[in-house]
Parts: sequence; C-alpha cells; structure tokens
Amino acid sequence: MKFKVNQELCVGCGACQATCPEVFKLVDDKSQVILNPVPEELEISAIEAEDGCPMGAISHD
Repeated sequence: MKFKVNQELCVGCGACQATCPEVFKLVDDKSQVILNPVPEELEISAIEAEDGCPMGAISHD
C-alpha cells in the first residue's frame, strides 16, 4: 500500500508522525512519507494516521 501527503493541505501538526513515526516524518514543517510502499505490518498504523489527519492531507492507494 502506498501513501502520500498533499503538501498544500498539510499544516505540519505532527499527528501522523505521532501515530506512525515509521512511515511519516515532519520535514520543513510538512509531513513526508518516509517509507513507501508501507509494509503490511504498518498498514493499520498508517491508516490510523491518515484517519487522524485534521486536514485530510493523507491518502493511500
């Protein structure tokens, strides 16, 4: 599963990194996906981060 962060929507709150630091990291005050594709064992955590994004900036295929 591949994740992406819409940089125009991201406000850099860090919620995704707090939820799933293995996949998301703040770089220059914006979230970046640092592990793509996401391994199966991290998919649930990455989806929780997506669901918890207050701006809806995270999506996956």
